Amino acid sequence: MSKMITHNIPYPVLLHILNSAGVSRFPEAQMDMVRLGIGLYGIGSSKEEQTRLRNVSTRKSAITQIKRIQAGDTIGYNRQGKAIDDMVVAVVAIGYADGLNRRLGNGIGALYVHRQPAPVIGNVCMDLTMIDITGIEITGIKTCIKEGDEVIIFGDDHPIGELAGKIGTIPYEVLTSISRRVKRIYFHE
Repeated sequence: MSKMITHNIPYPVLLHILNSAGVSRFPEAQMDMVRLGIGLYGIGSSKEEQTRLRNVSTRKSAITQIKRIQAGDTIGYNRQGKAIDDMVVAVVAIGYADGLNRRLGNGIGALYVHRQPAPVIGNVCMDLTMIDITGIEITGIKTCIKEGDEVIIFGDDHPIGELAGKIGTIPYEVLTSISRRVKRIYFHE
């Protein structure tokens, strides 16, 4: 088909067919160009390919409020989260309107505070998400988590592929779901 087109058009035509996964899998088909796509974000299509790529994005938020919850209390939309024991809950400024998938709610997903996983409690809300920070420690010492502390959704230590896997999807969906209202900060090396 490409020969038919190039022979009938009076100007040069660039040929390309490969996306990020194809670049490493089919080097003989690289032609004139390739379309790197998700590979530019450091996301590979296989475990082997992933070892040769470097993550280029981190998604973070912050704790807006910390609450002590008593056993039996409920948390979140439709009161879906229920405290079995007394717990400490952090409210994080991120929700499904920001692109945090609702399927991460009710203990399926975790956000990271001081490098420790904090399970999502209850349903992910439109603008906020509640996480269980009970007992999170920093190097063996009980930490003093406070409002304003950074929360990591995905990044170098918490790959986007793992996040996607928890909800049965792919990194493309996670990245393209991040809404326009989320502030982006770019660094140039």
